[in-house]
Amino acid sequence: MGFGQAAKTRFAIVGLDHDHVWGRMERLLKTPDAELVAISDTHPELIEKAKGRAPASVKFFIDYTEMLDQMKPDAVIVTTANNLHLPILRACARRHIHYFTEKPMAQSGADAREMARVASEAGIKLMVNYQVLWSPATQEGAARLKAGELGPIQKIIVEFGHEGPKEIGASKEFNAWLYDPKKNGAGALMDFACYGANWAMWIKGRPQRVFAYSLKLKTAQHNEVEDDAVVLLEYPDSTAILMPSWDWPYGKGQAEFYGPQGSFLVMGNGLLYQPAKTDTSLEHPSGTPVSIRPLPPEKMDGIDYFLDCIRNNKPVEDPVSAEMNVGVNEIIDAAIESIRTGRAVSLQR
Repeated sequence: MGFGQAAKTRFAIVGLDHDHVWGRMERLLKTPDAELVAISDTHPELIEKAKGRAPASVKFFIDYTEMLDQMKPDAVIVTTANNLHLPILRACARRHIHYFTEKPMAQSGADAREMARVASEAGIKLMVNYQVLWSPATQEGAARLKAGELGPIQKIIVEFGHEGPKEIGASKEFNAWLYDPKKNGAGALMDFACYGANWAMWIKGRPQRVFAYSLKLKTAQHNEVEDDAVVLLEYPDSTAILMPSWDWPYGKGQAEFYGPQGSFLVMGNGLLYQPAKTDTSLEHPSGTPVSIRPLPPEKMDGIDYFLDCIRNNKPVEDPVSAEMNVGVNEIIDAAIESIRTGRAVSLQR
């Protein structure tokens, strides 16, 4: 199906208790070839909020399976607790409905593997969205790294997070599952290590071993989950260090890559390059800005990319593919096990 055809791709949203939903909804409503037809959620306050933002034509449901059967969407946007991703995927697969979820793919590697298997057998598209991937700086940096501009990558350092969900004013419904180890899978480790694991898988592939430790620095909150972690990924020729945290003094989202020819720093909408043999104590300690090419229309947002894959029957590719994000969940599983045992965990298949 081409973009020139009149029929729009019908979308439904499953879940409103993930605060990213409002950005996805806004983008969806601005996309000419997409139509939001229905929303399901069990929180009355969130349903009222969504009714104030959605067109009057959108139908609301409490039971998402009832919504899928009645409205027959072509695709769903899943913005729920992580432990619900697999059952929702199964329901979509039985009805041949394409599936888009916010990161991470699942609350465990076992769930992620099953999601990939079920989606593949059903022939539906499965995409795991990381909003930062649609930054031109991210796409430019990845392209230059894959082109070998730094030589073989020897070290990756990824810092992601913020002051904490409670501190930044996340909704009570979002916090209700973010701080729940069963619904989320972990705390800051699950919330933000997925970014670093995704970068590492994208640039270096699957690591050999994982070592991690975690802390609960917010002792006054008595949270069940960790709010700070460090994850070390071991490769035969490099190391990746992931620092997910709910204890940064401000929002943090950057990835650094080092090779024999220098370094790249990908940070928000900026990309900095530092050549080898540079005195970094001088004017630009992190490098100088790199010219960034604009993105094509189908890669300006995760919704745009997913819609292009559906309407033009393209495969969902890395780094938002099911296969790569199974690996991301397996890295986080290994980190959780390493924290439990105090030992490095092998990731050999």
